[in-house]
Amino acid sequence: MTKVTFREERCMGCELCVHACPQRIVTMAKHINAGGFHPATVVQQDKCTGCAMCALMCPDVVIEVEREEKQ
Repeated sequence: MTKVTFREERCMGCELCVHACPQRIVTMAKHINAGGFHPATVVQQDKCTGCAMCALMCPDVVIEVEREEKQ
């Protein structure tokens, strides 16, 4: 299973990760972070393939993708 986490307090709401996600599971949250931006978040975490395109596109390095190793 893959887990994607966002450091919401650092997100500047640029939406590059939204456009980079091939599964279309990254969206902008409705709430506003301390910086005054709508942070990115993941819906349907179970549909994440672990490609990490969202993390690669993030200029603020707020996204971490953890992949479970297969044994």
